[in-house]
Amino acid sequence: MKATEGLTYKDPTFSDNYLNAYNAGVIRGAYHFARPDVSGGAAQADFFASNGGAWSRDNLTLPGVLDIEGTCYGYSQADMRQWVLDFYNTYKARTGRDVVIYTSPSWWNSCTGGWDGMSALSPLWVAHWTSAGSPSIPSGFPFWTVWQYSSTGSVSGVSGNVDRDRFSGDRSRLLALANNTP
Repeated sequence: MKATEGLTYKDPTFSDNYLNAYNAGVIRGAYHFARPDVSGGAAQADFFASNGGAWSRDNLTLPGVLDIEGTCYGYSQADMRQWVLDFYNTYKARTGRDVVIYTSPSWWNSCTGGWDGMSALSPLWVAHWTSAGSPSIPSGFPFWTVWQYSSTGSVSGVSGNVDRDRFSGDRSRLLALANNTP
């Protein structure tokens, strides 16, 4: 669920959605929509961690997600890598968790140069809308953890389109990700 964007936006439906998911026993997570054009990665990670991106070991809370897509915001590949690393380091210091990276292969390859510096640190949530058996993944990542395969799904009780995703493992692996256990 979207929690924050940039340095000032807080999704007005986040708190209710997050609590309702918890009360329904749904494994849930929060994401931050990156806006490198408005501030550095560390400042945005602090904002996210303070406004919905916190984590607790409760069998229902996934680590926070950095949603980074769109344009390269005028950054060089080296500067974008540093922005992502600053976000990661600050989020990790605040929550004790590795942030999940949500991106598309085209964005990651173009804006970071297919950087492999996050592959050992962060699970990959790849956006690749296709009905094929598996997604394309960004250079620098050996595999995907979550795959967003559609933005036009439906879910009972939710009006309008919703994203549809697949997790790469079984429920025990999803709980391990939620609880930060091997």
